[in-house]
Amino acid sequence: MRYIGNKENILNTIYDILLKNSVTGNSFFDFFSGTTSVAQFFKKQGYQVVSSDLLYLSFCLQKAYIENNDEPLFEKLLQYLPPIHCSLLFPTSLEKIISYLNNITPVVGFIYENYTPEGTINLNRPRMYFTAENGKKIDAIRMQIEEWKNNKLILESEYYILLSCLIESVSFYANISGVYSAFNKVWDPRAVKPFVLRPINIINNNKKNFVYNTNSLDLVSKISVDILYLDPPYNERQYLPNYHLVETIAKYDFPKIKGITGMREYNTEKSSFCNAVTALNDLEYIASNANCKYLILSYSSEGIMKKDDILSILTKYGEVKMEQFINLRFKSHSKGLSSSKKHIFEQVFMVKK
Repeated sequence: MRYIGNKENILNTIYDILLKNSVTGNSFFDFFSGTTSVAQFFKKQGYQVVSSDLLYLSFCLQKAYIENNDEPLFEKLLQYLPPIHCSLLFPTSLEKIISYLNNITPVVGFIYENYTPEGTINLNRPRMYFTAENGKKIDAIRMQIEEWKNNKLILESEYYILLSCLIESVSFYANISGVYSAFNKVWDPRAVKPFVLRPINIINNNKKNFVYNTNSLDLVSKISVDILYLDPPYNERQYLPNYHLVETIAKYDFPKIKGITGMREYNTEKSSFCNAVTALNDLEYIASNANCKYLILSYSSEGIMKKDDILSILTKYGEVKMEQFINLRFKSHSKGLSSSKKHIFEQVFMVKK
């Protein structure tokens, strides 16, 4: 899933830095979990993982990838459904259900009515997030998952696994340049392809892992771990406006929406780390109240918190080391031209408390 600040491509480098500086342990708290890529990485390393995020779409991913350790069997649902034809020779239970959903009859629902050109034909600028058929397919799949849950045909873990399959699949068919704060005026070639739901991979670390859908600041003093990892927003752009449509698909709560993009309200889901002053205040609160052996902050050199300010706070609470490495970024208008490339640094602050 495309996500601002996603660390997936640099996690091995960050992990090597931690190992080089003897930052190890058995438990890990992914404080701003987002797409769960960091939490997944450390779960695979054998850590007991705690994760948290304000966004419900992240909570769905956390429930499926982090809390859950088991391959879904869908025992009750498979007994209820007619025999499912699957092109795979030896399909898993999840692959059978995915095949069923991929052949479901499209229906008109909230996504079609609000995020396709046909559904918003009466607007001055019809919304072009999804084609009509893909919008109806997403509606049908989302409604079916909810119906199965309400009829108690699937377990809670199976519910979140299916939602995560949908959340992650949607990004491959959305008519956007990267985030959902705007749609393209012409169709991206990916967006016109028929929507196909894709299964996720299950991770089992044989440990009880814990996930939360809350402001992580409320958990600081309540959770004790070896490593507390911070990967906060580094600019003033709030996350929910950039992912409002995926949040709506995850919740499917028929929200009041507004504006050209069909934005949902997000006043209760703003991050204090999108403001330089409140970000530094909250960093100090975390550093002073965290129950951990190591506090790690991974942060862009372009971030609104400056390195000297970060160091002045962290040095109050333990021995601090900082390493950085080049993280090549292409500006959105560069089209890959070397003249528009800009080198930025990923800064890894390590506090031994």
